[in-house]
Amino acid sequence: MERKALVLCSVVGLLGLLSAATGFGAEATRIKGSEVQFTSATQCTYPRSPALGLGLIAAVTLTIAQVIINVATGCICCKRSQHSSNSNWTIAFVCFVVSWFTFVIAFLLLLTGAALNDQHGEESMYFGDHYCYVVKPGVFAGGAVLAFASVTLGILYYLTVVSAKKSNDPWQNHPVSIVSGIVMGQPQLAPQSTREPVFVHEDTYVRRQFT
Repeated sequence: MERKALVLCSVVGLLGLLSAATGFGAEATRIKGSEVQFTSATQCTYPRSPALGLGLIAAVTLTIAQVIINVATGCICCKRSQHSSNSNWTIAFVCFVVSWFTFVIAFLLLLTGAALNDQHGEESMYFGDHYCYVVKPGVFAGGAVLAFASVTLGILYYLTVVSAKKSNDPWQNHPVSIVSGIVMGQPQLAPQSTREPVFVHEDTYVRRQFT
């Protein structure tokens, strides 16, 4: 795995774990029905709870993780139309769709749970009876589970797209070897004689002509 992909997956994974952890924390600290007090026949008093802040943190960190994954990957629809025959792009498209689906549901559960958990001094009427509304069990927990699933699918989607890019890149599949230098041959010259010239006396040359 490349360093860029490793860093991105680590950051998004940490954001996903933080979102899931704060979501479960909000589930554990949400206001229960037994903690609500009736100050009057039509007035409810809710205790303070960190579930509001935890739910908001879970929703914000989940959104940041989703944005990072989609910005780093780009438009999946355009890429899929160009490489529709590749099975990796089919897997990436499925992960993309399911990731957004789980993200939307998780975000709504976390944000709605946080908002409904912060009702102080309010009451509701149902068929003439007054009651105090509290967040139902499992709302924050469900949002936390879906948030973790959304981030996991987002990371899988990103890795699949990166793998598909490499498999469809002709420059990476068939690297061209480039000669970095030109081999130039040295001219082969006949070795020159290093002996000194020999001088022949003129009489010797004349004698050879007459013999």
